[in-house]
Amino acid sequence: MVSSVAAHFPFFFISVNLISTGPMVEQQPFKVSDEGVSAGLGKSRKRVFPVPHTQPPNPISEAYSYCNIPNRTEQAWEGHSPADYRLLSVQVMIRHGDRYPLYSIPKTKRPAIDCTLSSSRPPSHPLLNSFINHMGQGGRGRWEPPLGSVSRLPSHSACEIGELTQIGVVQHLRNGQLLHHAYKQHSLLPADLLPQQVWVETTGKSRTLQSGLAFLYGFLPDFDWTKMTIHHQWSTLFCGSSCDCPARNSYLEDDQRRQYRLRVANTNLDRTYADMAHTLGLPTRQLRAANPIDSLLCHFCHGLPFPCVPSGNGGTGGCLTLAQFAVIRQQQLDDEVDRRKAGLYRKYAILAMYPYLNRTALKMERVAKASETSTRPRVGGEEIFTLSSAHDVTMAPLLSALGLEDAKFPRFAARIVFELWKSPSASQGQAKRKAGKGQKSSLKDRGVFIRVLYNGEDVTFHTAFCLSQDRHISQPLCPLNNFLNFVRRDMFSIVNATSYKEACYRPFG
Repeated sequence: MVSSVAAHFPFFFISVNLISTGPMVEQQPFKVSDEGVSAGLGKSRKRVFPVPHTQPPNPISEAYSYCNIPNRTEQAWEGHSPADYRLLSVQVMIRHGDRYPLYSIPKTKRPAIDCTLSSSRPPSHPLLNSFINHMGQGGRGRWEPPLGSVSRLPSHSACEIGELTQIGVVQHLRNGQLLHHAYKQHSLLPADLLPQQVWVETTGKSRTLQSGLAFLYGFLPDFDWTKMTIHHQWSTLFCGSSCDCPARNSYLEDDQRRQYRLRVANTNLDRTYADMAHTLGLPTRQLRAANPIDSLLCHFCHGLPFPCVPSGNGGTGGCLTLAQFAVIRQQQLDDEVDRRKAGLYRKYAILAMYPYLNRTALKMERVAKASETSTRPRVGGEEIFTLSSAHDVTMAPLLSALGLEDAKFPRFAARIVFELWKSPSASQGQAKRKAGKGQKSSLKDRGVFIRVLYNGEDVTFHTAFCLSQDRHISQPLCPLNNFLNFVRRDMFSIVNATSYKEACYRPFG
């Protein structure tokens, strides 16, 4: 488990505009504030990756982006490819949706949020009522222990610590529906779908399980419990049986020390914490330990006033302020810049996410090989869709390991998508080889390609494995072989090793 990294901070960037022709889903109106709505609506064009800039990101406007409130139309590039390319498989990792805070601020009232689900309360979704009813039939599904005992719906009128909110459910109903429309034209999932062709995995937290179920219900037009097995991942790194890696933990500890040094050197941050503690009548150290930003973000995202306390008990009384919130958020932004420069987190991320990336690579390779045996879009029982429902401490290192360090930190309900495509020329060549005595081809010649998308943006050519790849008309996608070589060999050069085992167990330092 990763502990002190749980208070991860958002990545921010400014970029060029891309005009998406992807599917659009109209969001239900949910007003946080006039400023929040205007920040959410904006232009329909997306801002993607960095260009030189001098104006620092605004911590308040970026916080609205992090909340990801369903109040705007979203466009997406999933499912887009050159003409006649065939979609072979899709693997998705999501972060859970909006949740109740994991920490509380001493001497203040907890945010008053209802975690039951009701279509009459905003934000809602056309699928919400049927989703609630369908989850009641979950006993027909197959659940790996201990998931069978985890609630399938948030259900407390006064939210419990870390509980998924209705906003979080709606975020993932929309995510699933968005990708359903994106892949419908490609017939990704056949009508006679086999249980082994869909793999669903989640950690044991109710917020990840419920987020995954909401996504699936929006994604699958005929959600059939009898074809569904929900697999348990005990580690937030989704590393399965390959989690033991001493060097990974050492890199993380070094990065946490860097983070601490940066924080204590920030006099404005110290002064802000002291002012907040003075208002509440707390020792400054106790307030820091309570991680107030987690609770303040919940107030912010739900449009609630920041906490107030009466005077007395050693405090001056009054309310915590937006200005104080902005100072803490700005320090988070500064930390992300410093973290990229130091490079320690990238080394941690490489070792943290190798097991997941290796599984992703193996699945893609199996599907690519199976596609050679038939001209049908999908053959046999290989996995063609994988959903991993995870946390920020899963997605943040995944982005870093892929070389997407300038990407925004995973917002609530963020998604990373890996698509596997096959070119029409590869299918034609395959038919000719069959006619010509069945000559074998290498993976390089198979005409299979990978796309990586983050929150609907195509970031493939910003990844470490495709950054130097020439993108031209005859080959507009990234060869799968680039990704396979990166996962099995090239990524370890960052930690001066040639394999995962060598990187994990050699003397550190």
